[in-house]
This record gives sequence, C-alpha cells and structure tokens, in this order.
Amino acid sequence: MADGFLSYFIAHEYICMDIRVVMFEDNKLVRDAMQAILNGTAGYDCTGAYPDGNNWESDIQRSKPDVVLMDIEMPGLNGIEITGLITEKFPDIKVLIQTVFNDSERIFQALCAGASGYILKNDPPNKYLEAIKEVYEGGAPMNTTVAKKTLGFFSNKNVILVTPSGHDYQLSDREKELLKCMVDGDDYKKIADKLFISYETVRTHVKHIYKKLHVASRSEAVMKAVQQGLI
Repeated sequence: MADGFLSYFIAHEYICMDIRVVMFEDNKLVRDAMQAILNGTAGYDCTGAYPDGNNWESDIQRSKPDVVLMDIEMPGLNGIEITGLITEKFPDIKVLIQTVFNDSERIFQALCAGASGYILKNDPPNKYLEAIKEVYEGGAPMNTTVAKKTLGFFSNKNVILVTPSGHDYQLSDREKELLKCMVDGDDYKKIADKLFISYETVRTHVKHIYKKLHVASRSEAVMKAVQQGLI
C-alpha cells in the first residue's frame, strides 16, 4: 500500500514538474520580458537569464536547465558556438535557437551544432511556450519560414548531398505522410490536425520514423528525407 502510494506520488510529482528554462540573450528588454512570461506561466520556470555566453558552462551547471533559449548574435561567443559546446558537454539539454535572422546558412549551422529547434524572435509568446514544451518532450519545432529556407539551402546544393543508396527504410505510407509534414515545417499539433490523428499518435509515429531512419532528431530526419528523396 505504502509502496503504491509512493510510486503514485513520485509519478505525480514528475508530471507536475516545471520545465526549467535558461536564456542567453543580450537584449535586456527581450530577456526581461521573456523571463517574466516564463515565470508567469504555469509549467515553466526560468532558472537563469544571461546577456552572453562567456561563462556558459558555470551558468548551465548553476541553473540546471531542461531547455536553453539561445540567441545567435551575442558579444563574445555567438549562439551557434555555444550551442555546439552545450550539446557536447550536456547532451541531455535541449537547445532552442531564437534569432531575428532567418537566412539558410545560419539555420543550417545551428542545426549542425546540435540545436533541437529554431524559432524567430517575432513569433508570439505562445509560440515560444509551445516550442519549449515540444523540445522538452523530444520534438523539434521549426518555424515554417525557417523550414522552407533550410530546404532551399539543401536544394541549392550548398551542402554535399548524400547519394541515395536505394535502401528501403520500411516506412509505411502514413509515416511518409508524416515525414512530408515534418519537412514542410509543420509542428506536431498541425500534423495531427492535417492527418486527423491525435497528438500522441503523431509522437508515436515520429519515434518510429527516427528508429527506422537511424536518426535522433527532427533536423536529421528532415535532412535525410531531402537528401535521399524519401518523400
């Protein structure tokens, strides 16, 4: 009886835990506003907000985030460099790139550095909260405009494309439909609405797609789909 109650309590506490978010942002107005939004929204806790990444490692160790909101342009180390350092040193931490820039080269560099998602600063606060939650749950949000520019970057052959090997990844028709939505930049909710399935079903399909494609993130899945003509 006691063990069952303890298990329930632990599970309940885990479910109710806030998402711990740290922000690296050199604009004080943006930093203060986002910190206020996070701390004023149930389920989120901003455990640190820093104007630069010069002390990124000690800042991360002190604030223990689940998700990092990372600006690209900052004094000293830029956000792409810090993203690479964080994902190498703390692989369990998810990094969500935020910037006013939406050019393809920066997008590609951020994804290659290990970013789990990408959002533009002119996106509304609710989009930020949704993106943070999706990254925390293992997804990889990407602004639709950003997704299209990333595909343009690939199609213009600014990177060396992998020659299609003809390997059959055993993707089902539904998984191919869902992968196409991911390539188009749709988030999980939009995919669910578009394919008339539940949010949790989308997450299950995505896990299966990752396993079949031997990838660990949305950016890798999208890259592989485009490079090998899987959709």
